[in-house]
Amino acid sequence: MHSYSDISFRNQEKAYKIIEKTGVIDAWKSIGAEINLVGSLKMGLLVTRKDIDFHIYTPSIVISDSFRAMAKLAEDNDFVRVEYINAIDTEEKCIEWHAWYRDDENELWQLDMIHILAGSKYDGYFERMAQRINEVITSEQRNIILKLKYETPESEKIIGVEYYKAVIKDGVKTFQEFREWRKDNPSNGIIEWIP
Repeated sequence: MHSYSDISFRNQEKAYKIIEKTGVIDAWKSIGAEINLVGSLKMGLLVTRKDIDFHIYTPSIVISDSFRAMAKLAEDNDFVRVEYINAIDTEEKCIEWHAWYRDDENELWQLDMIHILAGSKYDGYFERMAQRINEVITSEQRNIILKLKYETPESEKIIGVEYYKAVIKDGVKTFQEFREWRKDNPSNGIIEWIP
């Protein structure tokens, strides 16, 4: 049995290879966008859920430009599915793109690309969250988070920040404690928390 950090390291290596192979960064830069890695990969906390998160910014959101960037990615036959959500008229001021990519080992990876209006409420928020978590997390907390993520059943959809807040802020150490913590801290969408 490999350690949780070994599993995490291997998956992170695979994720960075996928980023390079797909050309996702160049695809978005081709429409003049700024693209930033966020989420569990940015924090070194990617374990079992094979997802790669990007926040992408442009001064205005032109839907056809967003589709143009995605069309570049879709030319790669290893992208097997794409989902589009228009949330421009919400507080989030974004277009959500979710794309599923089949890697060399036949595993599916989800690339979440959130195209956000520059200067809107969440501009840079999750980048700051990732940076701050990287600054404050201890190696013990990192191992607890990796273990909790590893122990989470595949059928349960848990937002990454729930783990981080439970462990870093509230000292959760076991999956049972985490379940109890979630009952006391229900999530209704975006969780705004920076340590």
